[in-house]
Amino acid sequence: MDFTFQVINNIRTIFSKIIDENTLEDLNKVPKGFNNNIIWNIAHVVVSEQLLAYKLSGLQSVLSDEMINKYRKDTKPENDVTQDEVNDIKRLLFSTLENTKADYNNNVFKTYNTYTVSTTGNTLNNIDEALQFILTHEGIHYGYVLALLKAIKN
Repeated sequence: MDFTFQVINNIRTIFSKIIDENTLEDLNKVPKGFNNNIIWNIAHVVVSEQLLAYKLSGLQSVLSDEMINKYRKDTKPENDVTQDEVNDIKRLLFSTLENTKADYNNNVFKTYNTYTVSTTGNTLNNIDEALQFILTHEGIHYGYVLALLKAIKN
């Protein structure tokens, strides 16, 4: 799983740079034809990783219920996020992943509640499959963020 964690970390590093290189206004902007924004997508991958790895393993997420409910699947931005919220999301990009990697290496994920993802229709049966899907999911949202960037800059 080292490679999987490495690629997820690399994608999150790119997300961090996107946060740094764009204004708060651009991070919050929902371009015509889209239903969410850059910062929602970045926060969504953090929340999704926690739900797919921890919740489905019967473990507690480090995220607040408020954050989970704001960025989980089938949500969209209800209002602009503040700079403080952006800073928290940026920090959580790495702290959550570091925790997951440490917990994985320490065999914390002992059980897993089978879950079929709506994105691809695959059924996740264990933490290894969940982490592989998390990688795919983050790649999907990276592509979406690139599309948002292009729409915002044009």
